[in-house]
Amino acid sequence: MRKAIIGGTGVYSLSGQFPDSVMEERTVRTEYGDVDVTIMKTPDGEIVFLARHGRGHAVPPHLINYRANMKALAILGVDEVLATCAVGSMRERFGVGDVVLLKDFIDFTKARPQTFFDGSDGAVRHVVMDSPYCQRLSDLVAGLAPSAGVDIKGRAIYVCTEGPRFETAAEIRMYAALGGDVVGMTNVPECVLAKELGMCYAAVGIISNWCTGISFQMASGGSDAAGNDKTGGGIALHDIEAAMAANKDKVTALFVRALLGSGSDSTSGGGTASVGDKTIDGETAGDAAAGGSDSLGGSGHGKNCSCASSVISL
Repeated sequence: MRKAIIGGTGVYSLSGQFPDSVMEERTVRTEYGDVDVTIMKTPDGEIVFLARHGRGHAVPPHLINYRANMKALAILGVDEVLATCAVGSMRERFGVGDVVLLKDFIDFTKARPQTFFDGSDGAVRHVVMDSPYCQRLSDLVAGLAPSAGVDIKGRAIYVCTEGPRFETAAEIRMYAALGGDVVGMTNVPECVLAKELGMCYAAVGIISNWCTGISFQMASGGSDAAGNDKTGGGIALHDIEAAMAANKDKVTALFVRALLGSGSDSTSGGGTASVGDKTIDGETAGDAAAGGSDSLGGSGHGKNCSCASSVISL
């Protein structure tokens, strides 16, 4: 089976990063529309790269053809997906340029198609969302991150909004009160559709900005370690892409290693993975009890995870 990487804002290509690979451009036709992908062929296997917003960031988040994108990957025989998302932070512990693993989501989208299960075939199906992101893949990424030079700051709850506008300060206060850590516009329904297709799917958020109205007092004079002002304000695409630049190549190299280099099929979840100076072996009791989002722990599905059996038919 093939593996896939979905690149979000600022991550539009793998070209030039892997000189020993061969890149093949392909257009996949689905009943939902055509999708352009790049298939990277390496001695260790093939990875399908899909730019979520299209080449050149041409498609806004609320108009992305999520069903076509995910169906194209299924047609190409993809069973494991790792994705990047540019996100804004609502939490002081997650600063601009930081990388977080997504552990759960809260959905505030409004108008986009959400499912393949529209009942047109006469069947009623539901998808189980007790673990929206594959814990096995997430733990694999967490375990390999230090050796790839990626400092994962924690696991985060992702709030998905409709876009294309950014959120108001009042909305951000509400999302934070509900337990959200980061905000984006694209990961729902993408991760849901992956579940419906039986794919293993995990995602990282790369912090590109502070959310609207967020302001933290710091001894350094109001800026984070990267020198970014810690007050949410005007955000331009070039600012987001600049914040992404420091980590995007490291993250995509980590993804390739996770999917091909170490072989995700040979690493079982639920074990112990070291991330920086943190050791994870399942979710800590305190984090589970408090519902916190800072722990890197995850229960893991085990080698044969349950992602392929998340659909219930009635």
